[in-house]
Amino acid sequence: MSPTPADDDARQHGVSVIIPVRNEELHLREAVEAALASDWPGPLEIVLAVGPSDDQTELIAAALAAEDSRVQVIENPEGGRATGLNLALDAAKYDTIARIDGHCVIPKDYLSVAMSVLEQTGASNVGGIMAAEGQSSFEQAVAAAMVSPLGVGSAAFHTGGDEGPALTVYLGVFPRAVLDRVGRYDPTFDRAEDWEMNHRIRSSGGVVWFTPRLRVTYRPRSSVRTLAQQYFHYGKWRRAIMRRYPETASTRYLAPPFATAVIVAGGAAGVIGTVVGRRIPAAKLLRVGYLAPAGYAAAIAAGSVVVGRELPMNVKTQLPAAIATMHLAWGWGFLRSPRGLGRN
Repeated sequence: MSPTPADDDARQHGVSVIIPVRNEELHLREAVEAALASDWPGPLEIVLAVGPSDDQTELIAAALAAEDSRVQVIENPEGGRATGLNLALDAAKYDTIARIDGHCVIPKDYLSVAMSVLEQTGASNVGGIMAAEGQSSFEQAVAAAMVSPLGVGSAAFHTGGDEGPALTVYLGVFPRAVLDRVGRYDPTFDRAEDWEMNHRIRSSGGVVWFTPRLRVTYRPRSSVRTLAQQYFHYGKWRRAIMRRYPETASTRYLAPPFATAVIVAGGAAGVIGTVVGRRIPAAKLLRVGYLAPAGYAAAIAAGSVVVGRELPMNVKTQLPAAIATMHLAWGWGFLRSPRGLGRN
């Protein structure tokens, strides 16, 4: 049966929200219900690409689909995020694609604002701010670090800024034709897939547009272990991006691995100077290496006082650990990134 004019109109004016999920039982329902509550007046669907999970994610996704016909669940057997996004794109039926994650909450007007900005600017991708909001005291500390230049640098999608063209944005709302034109998400990138695709969009002449009017509530990791894992992977995949696109190297991305290497080397030298210096007096000079980790700790402590000046005391005390974990895990991931990572 050929499409009717009504079908064509729905396809052109509808929005498909695609969400790759895996082990997202804590926030998945909140994320989907926020998207369903959008004030976008046109057709809307949610496509969940669900990977193998160790928690209740699959059951929650099935329940959401049973509760609302606008929710569709598809399987993502490999579990990769880029693979899941591409599978969701295959299943999506509308011509505008909004990518979100299972641990973020979009505001009611997110889709309508994004659609308006797409139309006004002619951009290939529109996105906004990753507005981190924690619930526990540690999550609040991570959130404070994530919206501070001390924690994550000066990227507008973290810290805010003026509306206009950008290197990348958080998540994104795209015309489907743009994604098809640039080859969709690269499945060889399990992290940094957004940044990598935005680079291809810009290289092909498209514009990635940042607007602070789009603020997405992001739920940070809840422990030092999970935060370290997250930022280790960020650093590892950032180096894969730089291997593929050497022109993207910058001081901002090279600073964390440089600092991590200096701190590790300095600490190791200090230990060697302490141990060996008992037998070889000249080796005691190596104890000057302790200045690297000590200086970094002092800088983070001082910076945390500034960043956390308006935070409750129970959050302030955890801020240095959050910032240091983000820096050092990112830097270590960058340094340990396998050479073949991200290669086809």
